[in-house]
Amino acid sequence: MHFVSGVNGFKNVQFPQAALSREQIARQIQECGLKPTEQRVRIAEILMGTPKHMTADQILSIVRASDDPISKATVYNTLKALTDHGLVRQIHLDPERSVYDSTRASHHHFHDLDTGELLDINPSEIEFSRFPTLPEGMEAEGVEIVIRVRRKGDRW
Repeated sequence: MHFVSGVNGFKNVQFPQAALSREQIARQIQECGLKPTEQRVRIAEILMGTPKHMTADQILSIVRASDDPISKATVYNTLKALTDHGLVRQIHLDPERSVYDSTRASHHHFHDLDTGELLDINPSEIEFSRFPTLPEGMEAEGVEIVIRVRRKGDRW
């Protein structure tokens, strides 16, 4: 069990993170100062119900498949609000693609370049022997490592 204390405002967040009920998700949305609207809770429930990694378009597809009318802007705005309030993490895989991660505890990822899938790495599995000197006037807020992998022999 790994607990992060105070990093990015995440206190006592366990890794791996437990599944959350709709009521727990609505309560977390309200506790961070956001109004738990039906659409906001629905979007958060898709991502936060069980720990997972999803793109905004994947979430939009799920909501639309259930015949809930929702705009792409609403999904993106909700994900931004959830990220800004520390309920999910946004992982920038490249300039064109972001994935949202419902596991808030500090952890790292393998990124499968063949499938696009992200796999969690327990933070206890990575050690640093040195940390670079930070630029003048700056402090470290966190470290995220993404290790890009592909199947052996699957090169061009």
